Amino acid sequence: MQKQYYAIIDIGSNTMRLVIYLREKGGRLKEVENVKAVARLRTFLESDNTLNTAGIQRLIATLQSFQDVSATYALQEVVCVATATIRQAENQEEILIQVEKQTGLTMRILSEEEEAYYGYLAVVNSTSISTGITVDIGGGSTEVTYFENRELIKAHSFPFGALTLKEFFAKESPTSEELKQIRDYLAEQFATLPWLRNREVPLVAIGGSARNLVQIDQNLKKYPLAGLHQYKMYDTDIIHVSNYLTSLKPDKLPKVEGLSKDRADIIIPAIEVFHSLYKMIQADCFILSRKGLRDGVFYEQLSKEMGSILFPNVLEDSIQELINDFDLDPKQILHVQYLTRKLFDYLKENGLLHLTKKDWTLLKRASYLCHLGEYIDAESSAQHTFYLLANRTIDGLMHKDRLQLALIASYKNKTVFKQFIKPYKQWFLKEEQKKLRHLGALLKFSYCLDATKRQVVKEINCDIRKDKLVVTLHCDGDAKPEEYQSEKQKKHMEKAIKKDVELNFVS
Repeated sequence: MQKQYYAIIDIGSNTMRLVIYLREKGGRLKEVENVKAVARLRTFLESDNTLNTAGIQRLIATLQSFQDVSATYALQEVVCVATATIRQAENQEEILIQVEKQTGLTMRILSEEEEAYYGYLAVVNSTSISTGITVDIGGGSTEVTYFENRELIKAHSFPFGALTLKEFFAKESPTSEELKQIRDYLAEQFATLPWLRNREVPLVAIGGSARNLVQIDQNLKKYPLAGLHQYKMYDTDIIHVSNYLTSLKPDKLPKVEGLSKDRADIIIPAIEVFHSLYKMIQADCFILSRKGLRDGVFYEQLSKEMGSILFPNVLEDSIQELINDFDLDPKQILHVQYLTRKLFDYLKENGLLHLTKKDWTLLKRASYLCHLGEYIDAESSAQHTFYLLANRTIDGLMHKDRLQLALIASYKNKTVFKQFIKPYKQWFLKEEQKKLRHLGALLKFSYCLDATKRQVVKEINCDIRKDKLVVTLHCDGDAKPEEYQSEKQKKHMEKAIKKDVELNFVS
């Protein structure tokens, strides 16, 4: 089947971007190319709100550059959207005509409502957050939405963005008085929307300024995990980054790790927006969504085929993507899951391990991806499994959840587990670490019962006899490889339940 590629060009007030997606087997879109140009079209708006000739030329030259890149792909569709600066330009009709004439592209100018809506759509279709407030700071506008149970309730676009707010500062380093002025202004603006006040929900941020804030925070903390999507911060973290940046001399700002040079002069006003909004809604946390307007536009396209704008199972779809990418066997997954559930229930009901419903959710997720690292190298499967799951974005999982999944799915033995968890030890209490180890040992043992992927072990029964756990395994066919592997692995189970385990393989 021929690969299907789609492209979107996003014409913002500060930056312009070309993103090319490949459509996956399951229908979702995977980003394969991301080209950014700092056009700063906002600075070409005249006092009468017309985009001047130099601005139109910058726009067209950038679009032509993007076309050179996209020409290497056989594209099914190219979508070109523009936001605040083109929307506010009095001569937008002339801009549309010039763009079509010189590039052949039909530019779609998004309304304020559409811009806010696409941000919301991207968040609910790529995270597990069901209720929250989104914020997307562009160069010339800021969109906020409130959604509840994944349904859009309210949306608004403010006529200020990072470039316009920059005008509050006479120089790149703001004075205390200038910071007070911008904070008062933002508090006043957000207060005009009563539905923002005291929501006590997550504040989900979209866009380049939010990404830069997160990257700086990760660098300051020497954050050990890769990935930005669904990264969580709190108001103290935002204040810490803000204080760090405002303490620097202007010439030091562009050299800050995690901060793009083209955002060095607009990051401080952008952070003020995040912090003011955080306080207004009394947010319980700040979360970054790497998926934004561009993804929202394509999610709408996909929804026409699905018949719904909301993906019903964000996390399940993301796990399915991994199953496809690493060519995992669905039949084996379901069989290992069945055996694991039988063992889990017995250990729980007989008090051999303290297990909860939440533990089963963790174990079930991990069973889908158990030792996917074999795809790369069977000998170092555990290492590859851990690295891939811990450092790959999984839509619907926050970073700590992703790490738990990686630790369970990659379990080999206690020593290797300790190596994997070492950089993250402070993330978990000792009891939590022990629980993850026990869940990993249980999954690894079940996995050994289908070592040759033939589903030879059909049924499993457990019994406690004379302070020993006797596990009877009913087989259909030769189960010697399974017997060898599970005898090797059972010692980890024995340590977890503090009992000897006897395995009986019967035909």
